[in-house]
Amino acid sequence: MIEFVLGESDLADVRFAVSPLSELTLSLRVLKDPAKYPLHLPWVRRVRDVDAEVLLALSTDRGWTPDFLSPRPSTPFTRIEDELAALGEISTRVMRRDLRAVLGDVPSVLRDRDRVLEALRHYWDIALAPHWDRVRAVLEADIAHRGREMARRGLAAMLSGISGRITFASPVVRVRIAGVEPWRQEAGGHGLTLVPSVFTRHTAVPVDHAAPPLLIYAARGAGTLWETGRDPAPAALAGVLGQVRADLLVGLDEPRSSTDVARRTGVTTSAVNQHLRAMRAAGLLASQRHGRSVVYARSELGDALVSHSVERGSVAAGTRLA
Repeated sequence: MIEFVLGESDLADVRFAVSPLSELTLSLRVLKDPAKYPLHLPWVRRVRDVDAEVLLALSTDRGWTPDFLSPRPSTPFTRIEDELAALGEISTRVMRRDLRAVLGDVPSVLRDRDRVLEALRHYWDIALAPHWDRVRAVLEADIAHRGREMARRGLAAMLSGISGRITFASPVVRVRIAGVEPWRQEAGGHGLTLVPSVFTRHTAVPVDHAAPPLLIYAARGAGTLWETGRDPAPAALAGVLGQVRADLLVGLDEPRSSTDVARRTGVTTSAVNQHLRAMRAAGLLASQRHGRSVVYARSELGDALVSHSVERGSVAAGTRLA
């Protein structure tokens, strides 16, 4: 059991952040053992022309990776350019210390610092940069959801909703991770940073016991990341809103950015934005800005309209079948 002890100031400093470098790092698990991550097979099949020898050596069979590849984000929406620049400033001594902490030694293929850094940069450009907008949309939607849960139900309920492996009894956050020796860390004014990821199935914490409290967890909606298209909205709803807006409203069963909505529906982003703003003005949607994105979610009125339309459609279908 891992325990993070939060002081009064730490309880007021529970923050969410997105880390592109952490996503890059965690995606190495998929690259190493795709069979464990079937949801990401459509993505991993497209990954070509990367330095696999270096990349696969950076993680263990359990998926553990050195801490320097999963930095604690300094801002809620850190840019990959900034994280890669910071990575380049890390000393070779620290890199090798973190590699030994995870791998037991520094494999020969990882002793060439420049090759490691170049492999990571190239991997980002090839494997993640083309898809980053959709990945970020899922992560930001998760943050919006968790923030609402914390505001409505409190920190303990929000954390338990992230994973059954996480519990909170003030002032201690407990994380159960199989095969890890128990340790306890005082937050010491650093707060608690929560980082969602589409490339992890459970939770992860820093290897270094002295590192500020950081929890990486599985983001909601990761299973939809590579989906395209949806079933059409009920005819009754489409009759009121039009087919495009009805489909958009039904598709917002969880918070999403306009970019993500456009990807899933095949409608252009500019057109999606117009439709979403119109439905927000009508009270069917709520929105919240996260960094460069605006995340939309159905309002109570929107939920009621969709639910009623689906129920009426089911009754009508049942009548016809009878």
